[in-house]
Amino acid sequence: MLLSALELPLPLRAWVIDLPLCRLYNSTPAAMDELQDVQLTEIKPLLNDKNAARNFQDFDCQEHDIETAFGVVHVTMRGTPKGNRPVILTYHDIGLNHKSCFNAFFNFEDMQEITQHFAVCHVDAPGQQEGAPPFPTGYHYPSMDELAEMLSAVLTHLSLKSIIGIGVGAGAYILSSFALSHPDLVEGLVLINVDPCAKGWMDWAAAKFSGWTTNIVDIVLAHHFGHEELQANLDLIQTYRLHIAQDINQENLQMFLASYNSRRDLEIERPVLSISENTIKTFKCPALLVVGDSSPAVEAVVECNSRLDPTNTTLLKMADCGGLPQVVQVRTCLSSLVCVLAPALHMLMPRVLSPQPGKLTEAFKYFVQGMGYMPTASMTRLIHSRTHSSSSVGSGESARSCSHISNQGEGTAGTPEAADVQDTP
Repeated sequence: MLLSALELPLPLRAWVIDLPLCRLYNSTPAAMDELQDVQLTEIKPLLNDKNAARNFQDFDCQEHDIETAFGVVHVTMRGTPKGNRPVILTYHDIGLNHKSCFNAFFNFEDMQEITQHFAVCHVDAPGQQEGAPPFPTGYHYPSMDELAEMLSAVLTHLSLKSIIGIGVGAGAYILSSFALSHPDLVEGLVLINVDPCAKGWMDWAAAKFSGWTTNIVDIVLAHHFGHEELQANLDLIQTYRLHIAQDINQENLQMFLASYNSRRDLEIERPVLSISENTIKTFKCPALLVVGDSSPAVEAVVECNSRLDPTNTTLLKMADCGGLPQVVQVRTCLSSLVCVLAPALHMLMPRVLSPQPGKLTEAFKYFVQGMGYMPTASMTRLIHSRTHSSSSVGSGESARSCSHISNQGEGTAGTPEAADVQDTP
């Protein structure tokens, strides 16, 4: 069983388990009867109202409703731009807003080192922010290209010179489109679950039929999570189900979903050295592509990777990870005890998929360092994880617990020394 640490406007919080006393035994069947003395203290919330004021997401926040040629967009600015450094600009996926998509990631302890160096600008797609009113009758929702063009007005209004974009799903597509149209404004891209392709006729027909027979909440959940995660990760799924149903205006969500399903192919092409590198359509900035190995977006991300310049593109495919790798999640006592006390039994249990914000944060640090920023940032999590992986595989633990950071070619600008941070034995 898993509990989500999403900070949603629901009475749902992440929980931590205190295990002060555990008597350890061999995990052989003969010894299983000896597992008797296990003391668990009261489960406590990870965050509470007393420390909420010190939370990154509630500090130094300025909200803006910015008028653009394609309508009003809601933006939340956190921190002050640091000199000539770019601002981290985020864009969420369908069924989410910036809080439910990125709060947990930016509140993760290892991200605090990054947010000390960069201001963060969260963009909510029109009508998707908390408390958004329904659109008036006859309202024309912007296309994906128009949503991308709205970002130009955002940067102008906030006097931002350039950005490092972090997008998930639909947000990743929007940031990709913006980077192709305005390469001078984008210094780097982190694209989670990106799909640069238009829906085919079969996909379009299937989506139409699904829209007639399935409620929008289930459609959005199937977009975020694979079948395995929908069946096994019930707490996380229920958290998102409630959020999508209760906190997002359903009519507005339907418009955003329709806009995403009508997206065009971005027509990105991999450059051929000395032949087409100056004429084809591709990113001019380093890009980090991220996907969980059980995400429904795996094929789309791999396809996107095959189209990009291998010299400035890095693919991070995270093992034992589901559809939203940036979400924090903590195992409860039952799962933890099985892992600690009975590894052999744990090997027989169904695989539990979990987001891995720590490894994603570490990869982001390498990515930013490859761009010339934060040269003294501490790098510990992947090093510790790599050491653990090297020692644990020999003791019989599953090799699939490793994540892989795969560089596309020599001299990758996105993540220097990526070959040295592969979390593999």
